[in-house]
Amino acid sequence: MKLKLLLRFVASLLCMSQLVFSQTKLPAKKIDALKKELVGEIEKEKVFTQQMVDMVFSFGELGFQEVETSKYLTDILKKNGFAVQEGIAGIPTSWMATWGSGKPVIAIGSDIDCIPKASQKPGVAWHDPIVEGAPGHGEGHNSGQPLNVTAVLALKKIMEREHIPGTIVMWPGVAEEQLGSKAYYVRDGFFKDIDACIFTHVASNLSVSYGDGGGNGMISVKFNFTGESAHSAGAPWRGRSALDAVELMDIAWNYHREHMEPTQRSHYVVVDGGDQPNVVPSQASVWYYFRERTYPKIKQMYDDAIKMAHGAELMTGTKMSYTVLGSAWPGHFNKPMAEAMYQNIKMVGMPEWSADDQLLARAVQKEINSPKTDQRNRPIDGLDTKLDSLREPEKVSMGGGSDDIADISWNVPTIVLRFPANIPGLPGHNWANAISMATPIAHKGVTAGAKAEALTLLDMFVKPQIIDSAWAYFKNVQTKDTKYIALISPTDKPAIDLNKKIMAEFRPEMKKYYYNPGQYKTYLEQLGIKYPTLKPAGVTKTATAASTEN
Repeated sequence: MKLKLLLRFVASLLCMSQLVFSQTKLPAKKIDALKKELVGEIEKEKVFTQQMVDMVFSFGELGFQEVETSKYLTDILKKNGFAVQEGIAGIPTSWMATWGSGKPVIAIGSDIDCIPKASQKPGVAWHDPIVEGAPGHGEGHNSGQPLNVTAVLALKKIMEREHIPGTIVMWPGVAEEQLGSKAYYVRDGFFKDIDACIFTHVASNLSVSYGDGGGNGMISVKFNFTGESAHSAGAPWRGRSALDAVELMDIAWNYHREHMEPTQRSHYVVVDGGDQPNVVPSQASVWYYFRERTYPKIKQMYDDAIKMAHGAELMTGTKMSYTVLGSAWPGHFNKPMAEAMYQNIKMVGMPEWSADDQLLARAVQKEINSPKTDQRNRPIDGLDTKLDSLREPEKVSMGGGSDDIADISWNVPTIVLRFPANIPGLPGHNWANAISMATPIAHKGVTAGAKAEALTLLDMFVKPQIIDSAWAYFKNVQTKDTKYIALISPTDKPAIDLNKKIMAEFRPEMKKYYYNPGQYKTYLEQLGIKYPTLKPAGVTKTATAASTEN
């Protein structure tokens, strides 16, 4: 019996040594040489990268409607040997693209949706929409997947030539602005065989962090009320106003805010308030985001809101139902992976900004009256030139934004690479955040980010200790006392009809301005924009229509 156990132990050691050898057969000097080659390959692909950034910017598609964006990106991946599974988790614009074989399996993702009413000419330092009222990339989500594609295709060449084992899985964050997809990817098992995940997000510096990032988790819920219509003047006593129910729920919730902790964030929009004043509204809906720092507190907000909705239902004689539209946990990111990434970030460094880049940045900051310092008390003056430090966990946080990459981070060791494609000091979710996103600022920032990501991926494929350490941190630190419980239920469904009407309204006009890389070197050239374009002195009212068409 003891001999059998000994033989099994020796066999397991042999298997482990074989795995380690297969992943570490490259000497340090060889790895360094491959890293130099990777940086050179990515530098040579700057035009390809720029074209992808500009193309996705021109599509400007809202969450769950990223049809052109997903087709464009998956076509590139298919042409480069990736097997693509489309429509995952019941979301038509979602996909997973896979290349390679064996362990480790590393997932690489970024968001692809945009912001309502954020249409904006790139490189123009004031509010000047391409299409008035249309959506646009006022968050900068046009840049992350081009970064990933650039990094992965450069790495793929080396992995093929050097026979480096491992599997790359690429995927998009669909409807991130509604936190609408990633929890469903997790629930439906698309990350159960993943060893590690790198996510990318636009920022104004090249950075990475670990631990609790200080953001809030969130659940997104729409409350629907059904009443009875009637003539608002002739027989109002016969009506049961669904709008009254919405307003009473909102009043209750706003009184409730006084008794909530300062870390909570909650906000709502009335998405249906009736048809016309002389008809008592028989249908009305209100859409809430409930945000807090922990799962129990988010769940408590959700439960409290349901009680208030039932109260409004009782007071008005209406019927209430509610639908979960999206969710996210508070994020927690992996320390060993972040440390490995930061070493490569230091190798890459910040892009070299031109005088024109800085001129545009300062003009935009002046136009929107940016604060003089950021939340970390660093000065805001043009583009960042000094590399950020490796950011440690937030010790005290009063809450803030949410991102559903957090759901993946609680299931797989995950980090977020932030890259410098945007201008510091902007409000976020705003037309101003779109100004840089199809200009040399974004193009340089994406190239720098692609280098940092490719170098880190190479390390993770040839140095198994990184992923071993990542899982040790995940099990012994991150999830030691906190266990993931999904905020969505097994029966909840992605809200794939969101934004259909908006895109149907604006897409025909937006199509006229889709980027044509076969005819124009850049999107700026296609739109006839001189870079940078600054507001003439004394001008207060600005143009609102695009000056040129395809």
